[in-house]
Amino acid sequence: MERLAVGLAALGAAIIVVQTLWISYGVFVRYVLGKPDGTVTEATAMLLFPAAFLGLAFALKENAYPKVSFLMDALGPRARRALEAFNLLLMLVVGVFFSIAAANATYRAFDSGSASEILLWPRYLFWLPGTLALFLFTLYAGVRFLAVVFSTSASHSRH
Repeated sequence: MERLAVGLAALGAAIIVVQTLWISYGVFVRYVLGKPDGTVTEATAMLLFPAAFLGLAFALKENAYPKVSFLMDALGPRARRALEAFNLLLMLVVGVFFSIAAANATYRAFDSGSASEILLWPRYLFWLPGTLALFLFTLYAGVRFLAVVFSTSASHSRH
């Protein structure tokens, strides 16, 4: 699961590189050649959804979400574990909600056969990577939650 999280984060990074190059190309052709490219805006906008969610599981793996660390440091081991379990439960609930919404959008885009307005790319192809990333994040948050809840030691995680 952790390797898949790293792979999805790498895919998200690749999408960001593609977006950067495409936007740079768009600026060049607009201001240097004087011929704006009509596909740049739509393509980069459609790539935002998968790029936004592909790194979620990786951030959880690396314990990279913002935290109020002085509060965690001030708590005892049992209270720290309870707060961490509560935090993971919140992530799990939010992950389930967004996973259902993304899966619904992916299915509807596939079922309707809808495509982007200018590029005519199938919309479900943009929803699918984000949906898979949300499923992985939700599953991973659930695994981490169960690990915290059923851990017998105060130092249950690597981080």
